[in-house]
Amino acid sequence: MRSIMIRLETIEDVKAFVSIMAQFKGYFDLASGRYVVDAKSVMGIFSMDLSRALELRILETNEQIEEIIASIESFIVKE
Repeated sequence: MRSIMIRLETIEDVKAFVSIMAQFKGYFDLASGRYVVDAKSVMGIFSMDLSRALELRILETNEQIEEIIASIESFIVKE
């Protein structure tokens, strides 16, 4: 499993993020505390507190991990 912190601040961010994630095969979750939703679900994401950073969990070993990270670069929280 790989974990990355992201931020989705607008409706457009959520739509763009889900569109990107839908292109990849595999299982991806978004977590905020103990609350977890499917990262490919617009409705699930809108049920979360988007004022906080979310943890993207890439759940299965996937040869596309670097491609996924590059695709969502604009959403990754820079520390």
